[in-house]
Amino acid sequence: MRLARLLKGRKGFTLIELMIVVSIIGILAAIAVPNYRMGILRAQEAVLRENLYSIRTSIDQYYADQGKFPDSLTEMVDKKYLRVLPTDPFTKKNDTWQTMAPPQPTDGSKVEGSVYDVHSGSNLIGTTGTAYNEW
Repeated sequence: MRLARLLKGRKGFTLIELMIVVSIIGILAAIAVPNYRMGILRAQEAVLRENLYSIRTSIDQYYADQGKFPDSLTEMVDKKYLRVLPTDPFTKKNDTWQTMAPPQPTDGSKVEGSVYDVHSGSNLIGTTGTAYNEW
């Protein structure tokens, strides 16, 4: 009797109630983590697209101004076509960009410069199914 009176005034959660709450939180976390990771991946892909667009636009501007393609990406920074060379979001470096030489015309004329296009240095596959170094 005395024990019943002591426990009657106490309020709190039982072990079962706490286990149910912890289980619900675990289930919600298991759902949220993959969505969070996919969001991070999509953000990195958006940054890559923007960086590629910026570099390619600068290459086009360089060609329009100079009449030739740049010899390197650092030349574009030196001549102020880019403030800094953007970082590849997948390699986390700015020196892993893969450059492509301009195609040589079939009429025998020569195209000057060695940077016609640029791609990511990452070998990972994107959410579109193509490798980032093919974007």
